Amino acid sequence: MKTDQKSILDKDLDKLAYIEDAAGYTGRKLVAPGLAFLFLVFCAVIAIAYVPALPGSILIITAAAVGGYMAINIGANDVANNVGPAVGARALSLPAALIMAAVCESAGALIAGGDVIKTISAGIITPLDAETPDDFALVMLSALLAAGLWLNFATWIGAPISTTQSVVGGVLGGAIAGLGFEPVNWSVVSFIMAGWLASPLLSALLAALILAFIRSKVVYQFDKIDAARRWVPRLIGVMAGTFATYLTYKGLSRVVALDLGHALLAGLIVGVAAHALVRPVIARQAVGLENRNQSVRQLFAWPLIGAAALLSFAHGANDVANAVGPVAAIAHALGAGAISETVRIPVWVMAIGAVGISLGLILFGPRLIRLVGQQITKLNPMRAYCIALATGVTVILASALGLPVSTTHVAVGAVFGVGFFREWETQRVGYRADVPSGKAGTKLRPIRSREEQKRRLLVRRSHVMTILAAWMVTVPAAALIAGLMHLILDAIF
Repeated sequence: MKTDQKSILDKDLDKLAYIEDAAGYTGRKLVAPGLAFLFLVFCAVIAIAYVPALPGSILIITAAAVGGYMAINIGANDVANNVGPAVGARALSLPAALIMAAVCESAGALIAGGDVIKTISAGIITPLDAETPDDFALVMLSALLAAGLWLNFATWIGAPISTTQSVVGGVLGGAIAGLGFEPVNWSVVSFIMAGWLASPLLSALLAALILAFIRSKVVYQFDKIDAARRWVPRLIGVMAGTFATYLTYKGLSRVVALDLGHALLAGLIVGVAAHALVRPVIARQAVGLENRNQSVRQLFAWPLIGAAALLSFAHGANDVANAVGPVAAIAHALGAGAISETVRIPVWVMAIGAVGISLGLILFGPRLIRLVGQQITKLNPMRAYCIALATGVTVILASALGLPVSTTHVAVGAVFGVGFFREWETQRVGYRADVPSGKAGTKLRPIRSREEQKRRLLVRRSHVMTILAAWMVTVPAAALIAGLMHLILDAIF
């Protein structure tokens, strides 16, 4: 009898333990959304503190909260492209990557984010097309809300998409709903689309070519370590020069008058200096290393971390305007009672963008970081370095040609390029990639069957199709959501 009672008691205690575990698990899942909601409330409170009592102050406060929501979604989706390859290559742990990216994103937004931005993304419409400041504010608010919602959905399904593309789609849909088809500059829209199509293809090609070059000059050499001593400092110099040009042209040019020629000169100086500085460092690191591929990859780890930090800084400088630019435009239009082509971003608005991006990255970013860095294709420090370098070079080339590009498209395109190049090389030669054999170290061990080759597809097709589909529907989806949001907001305000 006592045994039966003890058994019943044990079962009841087990049930209570299961309930407690379930409640704890559910509570942990609600922490991130709860913190995000508190941040949105904080954004509204900040706006109340800084915005004077005006007829349109409610709309400005709403825009501040929506801008914070957009910033969180940028951090959750877009920033994964900057640090994902470094995490996938195991050069950085996920917590370290989150902290580094959050600091660099915030620094880029606050230091080089620029204090003056255009109010309408990429010239899709002219602000003067709006009859009243209220009409303009509703267009921008609906665009911002639509872009945030679409980014939220893309993050939920695990698809890294373009923030800029979402904003452009939102502005397009909001403008059509509020102002009609006539004000839309369709030639600009077509030009933007062409840039988005060309940029991932260019970055994929560059990443594949850089990887092929490193394999030829270092990996397939008889003395890999000696080849690495010569070529790794040169490659680091190229990377440093590339990012110096990128940061100068895309970041500092917002606060200092600099053209592409000045940026290229700055890149050349930094590249030469970096090569001179790292050459003895690489030589010391190479002492005692075994003559194998793993040793060569170790030499790319620290340069890759530096590249991830620079990408995050540049991203914060460039993309913070996607979140807070419309907020500043709305505040200016309703506060001054007039519409302007350009507006000055107040410090409190810029701070909302910087903090929101970092918070979104920490709370919701790990999922897409793992996708970009680990699940599309297998990465190591050398391959991730190729992705980072190709991303920087592509953005600079596109900027020089005047093509509007998305850093997401460029970075993910480079990941595809590295993966498909490795896959193509393995399938073409019929050998296992990165498995040297023989004394020379230049031959590869053959795969025994075609079934083995098919099994070794190095790029996950399901992820490729999901990402490409999301890219294709982003503009029309964001435009449709923006049109719906405009109808709702127009009825409310």
